[in-house]
Amino acid sequence: MKTYEFIVTLAEGTEHTDELVEALFEAGCDDGSVWSSGGYVQIGFSRESESLEAAIRSAVGDIQKAGSRVFQIIMEEGSLAALASVP
Repeated sequence: MKTYEFIVTLAEGTEHTDELVEALFEAGCDDGSVWSSGGYVQIGFSRESESLEAAIRSAVGDIQKAGSRVFQIIMEEGSLAALASVP
């Protein structure tokens, strides 16, 4: 399996709370780091998966299990290069 890095911005909240971090961790986001920036809560993931798509889908599913919604996903440069090299 390969590790994919990407950042997820949540649709709600402007500051991360201990309760949110705990809910995300319990829902399976233990491979993500949560922070607040520019009025948004973001999670930086470093997720192992068979593909970039599977990594993103599983992260979004875990975020939804925690009761949050995704606003946007930002790809790290290495993940984009890996995606572009797939035939």
